[in-house]
Amino acid sequence: MSQLSQPVVIQGDREIFSEDIEHICTIMERFPGLPRSEIIATVCETLEWLTPAGRPKIDACTKLLNRLQDDGVLRLPAIQKNYSHPGPHSQSAPEVSTRSAPQPLLETTLAALGPVTLTTPDNKADRELWNECVQRYHYLGYKKPFGYRQRYFIEAGSRQLGCIMLSGAAKSVGARDRWIGWDERQRLKNLPWVLNNSRFLIFPWVRIPNLASHVLAQLTRRACDDWQQRWGYSPVLLETFVDPLRFHGGCYRAAGWELPGRTTGAGLVRKGKQYQTTPKLIFVKPLQADFRRLLCSDQLKGRVEL
Repeated sequence: MSQLSQPVVIQGDREIFSEDIEHICTIMERFPGLPRSEIIATVCETLEWLTPAGRPKIDACTKLLNRLQDDGVLRLPAIQKNYSHPGPHSQSAPEVSTRSAPQPLLETTLAALGPVTLTTPDNKADRELWNECVQRYHYLGYKKPFGYRQRYFIEAGSRQLGCIMLSGAAKSVGARDRWIGWDERQRLKNLPWVLNNSRFLIFPWVRIPNLASHVLAQLTRRACDDWQQRWGYSPVLLETFVDPLRFHGGCYRAAGWELPGRTTGAGLVRKGKQYQTTPKLIFVKPLQADFRRLLCSDQLKGRVEL
């Protein structure tokens, strides 16, 4: 669309021009029988409104169309009431089975343990075991993540030592955002290139000094290639949040992660809702030397094919 005119709407990281709105209205006029989901997918495709992995930005497009409908610009077809998606958090917690039963105490040194590897659970049974282990032994339990994610088992030979996950970054964190130095538009556009180490678990029967920092070093070396292979783009920064009431974050410090500050404890602000939590330590680990320049630029590009 023409970049000579001024945007009339800004939705997320996207500037919407009058030509774009005319195009959306034309789609709806030409195809009056399309259900809402098809309209949203079509708009994403024709406007090339895609995630870095090349998938339609369904949520952002939905919000835009709802805004246009509220403003009287267009009228969307009614939501089909005979279809109900269960949603990401309606899933019941994983059942605990003997597969994740506690094991005998493993107390040794890294050198005596042998090579430690991160392996991805590539089949359904292994993914279910990963979910079950996290539900059973991580203090936050298992919650189905939104969007992109990468699970790992921490292993040494045939022994499983723990679990780790990378997923999408927190949308807005004051101390992190000031440390990066990006503005709101840059944050909205480039946030997918920041990944969150949302789960890190060493099983309670595993007592091996320096294992956690050793695993984090491996994760740093692998994250870019693994994410590129699975999702089609390469991240530039890792983040995580540590509850200081439970942990001091020593393994992150030992692995070279930086501490830009703490969260406020106010949680994610949503209209009509209040959410309070305790302040968390924010740790970050750059994956590229020029991460700040990249995150504060328009250079970052992902896979564009659908």
